[in-house]
Amino acid sequence: MSITIDEMASFCKRKGLVFPSSEIYGGLTGFFDYGPLGVELKNNLKAAWWKFFVHDREDVVGIDGSIISHPKVWEASGHLANFDDVMVECLKCHERQRADVLVEDVLHLPTAGLKADGLTKLIKEHKVKCPKCKGDLGDAKPFNMMFQTFIGPIPSKEATAYLRPETAQNIFVDFKGVVDTARLKLPFGIAQMGKSFRNEIAPRNFLFRCREFEQMELEYFIHPDKTNQCPFIGEVQNHKLFVYSAHMQVEKKAHAEMSINECLKNNIITTQWHAYWLAKAHQWFISLGADATKFRIRQHVSDEKSHYSLDTWDLEYEFPFGWKELQGMANRTDYDLKQHMKHSGKDLSLFDEETKQKVVPHVVAEPSQGVDRAFLVFLYNAYHDDKKRGNVVLKLHPKLSPFKVGVFPLLSNRDEITAKAREVFQTVRSEFPAMYDRSGSVGRRYARMDEMGTPYCVTIDFETLADNSVTIRDRDTTEQRRVKIVELKDVLRKLLLNELHFSKAGIPYVPKEVVKE
Repeated sequence: MSITIDEMASFCKRKGLVFPSSEIYGGLTGFFDYGPLGVELKNNLKAAWWKFFVHDREDVVGIDGSIISHPKVWEASGHLANFDDVMVECLKCHERQRADVLVEDVLHLPTAGLKADGLTKLIKEHKVKCPKCKGDLGDAKPFNMMFQTFIGPIPSKEATAYLRPETAQNIFVDFKGVVDTARLKLPFGIAQMGKSFRNEIAPRNFLFRCREFEQMELEYFIHPDKTNQCPFIGEVQNHKLFVYSAHMQVEKKAHAEMSINECLKNNIITTQWHAYWLAKAHQWFISLGADATKFRIRQHVSDEKSHYSLDTWDLEYEFPFGWKELQGMANRTDYDLKQHMKHSGKDLSLFDEETKQKVVPHVVAEPSQGVDRAFLVFLYNAYHDDKKRGNVVLKLHPKLSPFKVGVFPLLSNRDEITAKAREVFQTVRSEFPAMYDRSGSVGRRYARMDEMGTPYCVTIDFETLADNSVTIRDRDTTEQRRVKIVELKDVLRKLLLNELHFSKAGIPYVPKEVVKE
């Protein structure tokens, strides 16, 4: 079942996933705080990304860069000159809107690639009014989204600095130090996670577009003469995903399912490295239980690409409010390193042992995505309003679930049962994030765990006192099995790793491979 973004925001607040920031003072638009459940889910999400893109690879290392950099970083990168959205202001109430979003919402027309003049023309021709007061709108104008601040006690031009609008530039300015200390050889990647800030004209859609957000970023560097020589392409060549090329958009065709091999063979994706990382980005979401049919890759049309991009593809997800970008993956060539070489005077080239010449590596793909948007994807994918149970079930992948196990006594007013339940809880929590709950009926406790996304619940009852066995309940099926306490941690571990599966057979558990689905 699909719910609106406002309903999802309400659910998140009610369950302690996400709160509006500074709500007791009326809130602050575009800023959110993650609550007790939310921070656990978010941390699990980030850990899963880091394992997949860094720890499971031999060619990627990580950094953690500062939020404020030297202002010349942003001059060199082009952000001071080019990091703009287009704003339109109401001449009557002075409400400010993002012009392209307003045109898309009111006129249902695509705006990719349109600049201020083009958006102004559409607004005037179609007599688009202010959505707040119905007043006339002024001309659309560029608005730089960099958050400005000052370093030191006295605000001045010399003390001006900026909160980073992206994490990528840390990687480029630290490039030489990372290469030298980690002894990296092409091809290789440098990854980081961290907060970024953009002074959005009109934050919207809950966590999707905020002024403060967190990114998971990887810049992958390759030899400039080997942009189409990816040694890993065989791993993904048969991987299928929905493709929406620039040509399809211009011709007003629908997206179509293709394999990576088909995309390369038909020159839809022009380099193996770009194709490989697009497939890996998609695979990461799928590995954590996301519905593959809800994703597509969309190529930027010619006027839409960033100033540094030769070719850009977005990984998009079909939210209730439309297809939206999760991840932008640009072929940045050697733009960034050369710009920083030019402005800093430092040599950021590498020595090529084959040609005995210096080369400036290219970035053909950059798997870069927002943590908060991924958080939304997994929530939407997991959200099930179970009418039979009468409660919401968050069918999160066990790797993402805030708590893996819920433990509670059947009866909370019997000391011998509660004492045993606490004993079992201490045993379980030594290995798994677990929650103890003795409040209300068992049914109500199961429902709470369902809504938290907890995969398994363990109940201690009178039978436990007799034979040291407990009941394990599966979140998704509500099936229950009896397991000896001495086996409990081993069973839970295997269930969470998908090495065991609940069975309808009359035994506590059986290996998944012998269970007929």
